[in-house]
Order: sequence, then structure tokens, then C-alpha cells
Amino acid sequence: MHRSTRTTLLVLAISILSLISLTTLMSAAQGRGQVAALAPKPAQLTPYTAPHKPHWKLSEVLAQNAGKPSWSVTVVDDAHLKAQYIAMAPGESTPKRFYADNPAWWVVQDGQIRFTIDGQEPFVATKGFLVQVPYRIPFQMETVGEKSSVRFEVTVAGASLLYPNDASSKPKPIDGVQFVPVTFTGRGAYTDQNRPFLDFETQVVKGGQRAGAFVTDDRGFANLIRGRGAAPPPETDKGHFHLDYAEFWYVMEGQIDYLIEGMPLISALQGDVVYVPKGRYHRASIGGQGMGTRLAINGYPNGLHNYRAPE
Repeated sequence: MHRSTRTTLLVLAISILSLISLTTLMSAAQGRGQVAALAPKPAQLTPYTAPHKPHWKLSEVLAQNAGKPSWSVTVVDDAHLKAQYIAMAPGESTPKRFYADNPAWWVVQDGQIRFTIDGQEPFVATKGFLVQVPYRIPFQMETVGEKSSVRFEVTVAGASLLYPNDASSKPKPIDGVQFVPVTFTGRGAYTDQNRPFLDFETQVVKGGQRAGAFVTDDRGFANLIRGRGAAPPPETDKGHFHLDYAEFWYVMEGQIDYLIEGMPLISALQGDVVYVPKGRYHRASIGGQGMGTRLAINGYPNGLHNYRAPE
């Protein structure tokens, strides 16, 4: 065979093998759920805008409001969700109310709160309880006991509150708003996955129940992620980023370490909140020697996680 012919065949064979190898690798990656793409990551890091900051320390929030029986601090207020620390004095209660089209959920940080939710037996939630209410289901909260309750509250951005048209509730006046009588049909419902409450300390920490999604809704998602402390990942592990939404976490127990693009390492403790704007790489790991749990919260239940592709 002529040398040039052998060379041509060799080059062709190498090309075919390379194509087969590439196809095999791509098929394997897709089999693992990985798809190669080019993501439009902002050239400049998305800035933090008030009230958002990388790390809200519960200890500082409590110190700033020491001596006040009732107070509230907004820590998230973006295009998708709003989150607040809220303290309510002994005997204080909310009016009976419900959200028009969205769920709401809470983590009880301190004290005791009696929740009265239509269709459910009233119950008292203490530290570590997670509670949620679907859309159009009336509910009421009241602090019981001798000290103020403190809760972490998450609602959907712009969610409208309605009030039963009876003597059980009277809405506070709002500038530019008039409350008019209406009728409606349909309401949300609890499911095996979206339950009224979870006693985290009793059911998960002591009872061994597996952590997982607590709120799964078209407009909101809250997922418990639990594990044991381990050596931190290398700094080359940047984690992932989201293109269309921010994400934040409420630390349920232990220590959670966060590496957010453009920020030094953050170590958050129980009750703290960590926030990352869209477009920034971030990763979370469990610090210390014991167990750590975070409640990951965002407005996209099936949101895209963009991981850095191998070099």
C-alpha cells in the first residue's frame, strides 16, 4: 500500500476513534444527567442590594432588638421571595387571614406559637418546628407562654393577603387600598409531601426521619439538607450558580460553611441566614464535627444548577 494512502487511512481511523470516544463520553455524561451547554453568566458579579447581605447572624439581630417584645427584620426581599425574622409578644396574635395564590411557611426559632389553621387541629409549635399553609387556607398565629416568640417567615414576593368577611378578623388599613366583599372558589390542600408541620427536633434529630423537601410549590421551594461535618472541599470546588433566581438558607442545626463567589468563607450557625444573588457560584458544606442541617429556599422547585465544566 502506498505510504500516503496508509497515512490517510491512519488519520481517518484516529478521527473515527476520537469521534467514538467523544460520543461515548457525552452519552455517559448524559446518562448521569449531565448536559454540556454555554451559560450566560454575568461578566460582573451580581451585587448585593439592601436588605440583602451574605450573612445575617441571628445573634446580632437579637442583640439589636433586645428588650423589645415585638419586632421584625426583613432579610430577603427580592423578585421571588420575602423573608423576615419576626418576634411577637406574649398573648399577641395575628388576625385570621389567608394568601390569595401562594403558600407561606415558617421556622419557629424561640418561644411557643399556637397555629390555628382551617381544617387542622390547633397545635403549639416550639423551637425547630417547620409550619406551612397552602393558598386560600385561613390561619392565625398566637404567642402562648410567658415570653415572646421568634419565627422566621417566608412568603412569595407580592403575595396578597385576604381576610374572612366575618367578626373573626379585621384587616389593618392600608394606604391606597380598600377592602371590598368578594366570593371565590377553590383552595390549596395538604399532601403527603406538603404537610402542615414538621417537628424537626423530635422527628428528624431524635426520631431519625430522613430530611428532604418540606415545601414544594410552583412559586416556592424549601428543602432540608442534613449531614455530618467533614473536611471542607478544596477551593477549586466552586459549586454551582443559578441564572434566574437567588437562593438563601436558614441554618437549622450545627455549622454550615459557605463559599460564595467574591466573598470569603462564611461559617453560619443555627438561626443564621445566608443569601446568594443569582449568577454567583456558591457551595455549602457541613462544618465542625457534629450534624448540620440547612433549609435551602428559593422560588424555583426545578431550578437549573450550573456546574463548572471540567477543563
